[in-house]
Amino acid sequence: MALDLDYFRKQLEEEKSKLEGELGTIAHRNPEAPEDWVVTPPDLNVMRAAKEEMADQEEELENVASVEYNLESRLKDINEALEQMRSGKYGLCAIGGEPIDEKRLRANPAALTCIEHS
Repeated sequence: MALDLDYFRKQLEEEKSKLEGELGTIAHRNPEAPEDWVVTPPDLNVMRAAKEEMADQEEELENVASVEYNLESRLKDINEALEQMRSGKYGLCAIGGEPIDEKRLRANPAALTCIEHS
C-alpha cells in the first residue's frame, strides 16, 4: 500500500507553520541566510548597579538560545522531509534506502531514517 502523501504533507506543513510561529516569538530570520534563525537578544540597557538583573537576562538569553536551537533543528528536519517529498524519496530511509514503516512516519512525519538506522 502506498503512503498517503497528502496526509503527511499536511502534517509537515502544519508543524512547519507552528514552528516558524514559535521561532518568530524568540528569534528572527538571518537576512543573509533565510533558513537560519538568530535569537533576538533582550534589551541589555540596564544600570550597572543591577548586575543581578543583567545576569538574569544573560541566563534567559542562554535558555532562549537553547529553545531556538531545538525549534530550528526540528524545522530543518521538516524542511528536509518536504524536500524528500518533492524529489519522490519521501518514506525511504536516507541511509539504507528501504521503506520507512508507516507507523514511524505517523509518529514522526519528518523521520528520514528507518528504526534500524535512527
